[in-house]
Amino acid sequence: MGLLSLGTPLDWEECKKLAEHVREHGIDQFLSIWRNTKDKEGDTLLWGDEVEYIVVSYDDDEKDARLSLRQAEILKTLADDEALKRAGGVIPEQQEQSSVSPAEILPTFHAEYGRYMLEATPGAPYNCSLKDLLTVEPNMKRRRVIAKAHMKENESPITLTSYPRLGCERFTDPYYPPTGAASRSLFLPDEIINPHPRFPTLTANIRSRRTEKVAMNVPIFFDENTPRPFVDPTIPRDRDLFPEDANAREGAAKVDHIYMDSMGFGMGCCCLQITFQAKNVVEARRLYDQLTPLGPIMLAMTAAAPLWRGYVSDQDCRWNVIAGSVDDRPPEERGEGSLKNSRFRIPKSRYDSVDCYISQDERLRPEYNDVPLVKDEAIRQRLLDEGIDKRLADHVSHLFIRDPLVIFSELIDQDDTVSSDHFENIWSTNWQTMRFKPPPPGSDIGWRVEFRSMEIQITDFENAAFSIFIVLLTRAILSFGLNFYIPISKVDENMQVAHHRGAILTEKFWFRKNVFPTTGSCSTRAPYINGDKPSRPGSPGAPTLGPVEDEYERMTINEIMNGKGDYPGLLPLVETYLNSINCDVETRCELNKYLALIRKRASGELQTAATWIREFVRNHPAYKKDSVVSREINYDLIKAVEKITNGEGREEGLGREMLGF
Repeated sequence: MGLLSLGTPLDWEECKKLAEHVREHGIDQFLSIWRNTKDKEGDTLLWGDEVEYIVVSYDDDEKDARLSLRQAEILKTLADDEALKRAGGVIPEQQEQSSVSPAEILPTFHAEYGRYMLEATPGAPYNCSLKDLLTVEPNMKRRRVIAKAHMKENESPITLTSYPRLGCERFTDPYYPPTGAASRSLFLPDEIINPHPRFPTLTANIRSRRTEKVAMNVPIFFDENTPRPFVDPTIPRDRDLFPEDANAREGAAKVDHIYMDSMGFGMGCCCLQITFQAKNVVEARRLYDQLTPLGPIMLAMTAAAPLWRGYVSDQDCRWNVIAGSVDDRPPEERGEGSLKNSRFRIPKSRYDSVDCYISQDERLRPEYNDVPLVKDEAIRQRLLDEGIDKRLADHVSHLFIRDPLVIFSELIDQDDTVSSDHFENIWSTNWQTMRFKPPPPGSDIGWRVEFRSMEIQITDFENAAFSIFIVLLTRAILSFGLNFYIPISKVDENMQVAHHRGAILTEKFWFRKNVFPTTGSCSTRAPYINGDKPSRPGSPGAPTLGPVEDEYERMTINEIMNGKGDYPGLLPLVETYLNSINCDVETRCELNKYLALIRKRASGELQTAATWIREFVRNHPAYKKDSVVSREINYDLIKAVEKITNGEGREEGLGREMLGF
């Protein structure tokens, strides 16, 4: 969830007048943070996860599972629970005032964009001890139990990436018609949006800046009885409530696609995000770079979003839907016509994959940053003049080509030495697969990076497994000096491939062939895999660099994760790291349960959630092989997901294709 401030939000026309003011003072605030923290050393290696839930409301008599719009009431019930208060509380305001030790702090619950969503985090960060890793799944289970206990009997917190019938007829509890002025959607009522002033304003200002509604078109999955061509009969093309209603009939809704027209379709999705605190800014930048090529790989590994607006789609992931849902670029910025009212042509949405590497790692060849970077040259020069190195200046000046989307009138003038609101206004609305996070002013928090590409999984076991794997991989990266650099253009290509149906098994992804450090590089020590020396060691002195194209090749996900030939695989690297720190047998056995899930997903022995969900729909007795997810099918799917989450139905094999048990 982005920056939340209280006050009076300005509409887009007023925001536009203040855009340069926010950018200028945002850079002032960044420079203040930089001066105060660039030499910060020795921060503890900490990390935390964010799990997002959909709250569903069951009507068992009608066989309906709708979205419950009671986020505010649920959070208030959590905040008012006296027993939870005595234990330290489950909302940030209570925990900040608590004297409870970090080990005893309860999980924390937050609001999200959708009024049917909850976000939960551990009440205090984990450290990187193996003991802490074994508490991740119990902590996630505890969050779900606490949330469920503060809901109505017919409500449940579900970890599905996308609600299958979002935007269908009567999909909310209570029902509201889709006639809101903020989104002007043909399908989604404004009442699904969190009522905090930031969210409706963000929705409206994205639409206003773009000069039309957002438009996402996901390819339909053609089953035996799906009409060809597919022209969606559920789109109210003749509606004439708002000027933007014409978008759908004028071409925004594509044939053979599932059309969506509101921010809620993207920001109403759930994901699993991991944030790491590094020991200093150098390490944070190195982690940012090394995790960037892994974003598409983990997106494909966690694929969990095959159903959109009541239809079965021909893609597996959420990312491009969210990218489209907040794409505020007007036609000029998207490359249509000449630049008259805009400053730049911008190739991507502000929610997209990373555009450049930022580390000062000597292994970062110029050829890896091979995508032309649009920058605000005045900001870049100012940063250089202040002593910021070229790579970080490029990154910051690139993100600051964007306009602020929500400005509160009470926060226009700030003390730039103690506030970061203007900086975060732009920084936190660049939603990329990785986020580089400077320390907040006046806090003890260090330099952090956030890994953002993964989709939420159905069970706490799966979410814990992917969290633990990423944490262990970061330890292997830093311990062994691993090098995953490939050109950014190849990372972009991988992001698109990751969306393909069944990409985890049927597609290949660009990946680096030799991930070991070379003698003379900045890295520390190469691992021994299965007792063998590194297969491609560097020669003494500075390495001789060949063509960059020789450094990477297309690999399957199974090869990337489990290895092929001289390339060891990410999982063997993690296992070698565990060997190097003399992990005890009992802990290793527990960790192996989680790593086995990752290994079997990559090999195809276990299905992704996307495949399991699609097959559940296609095998449902009420399915007519027409790509339609009916109310009954949706109800049974959600009920099955809840049973799997609660460990029920195993006797009849429910979920075995995903979990292996």
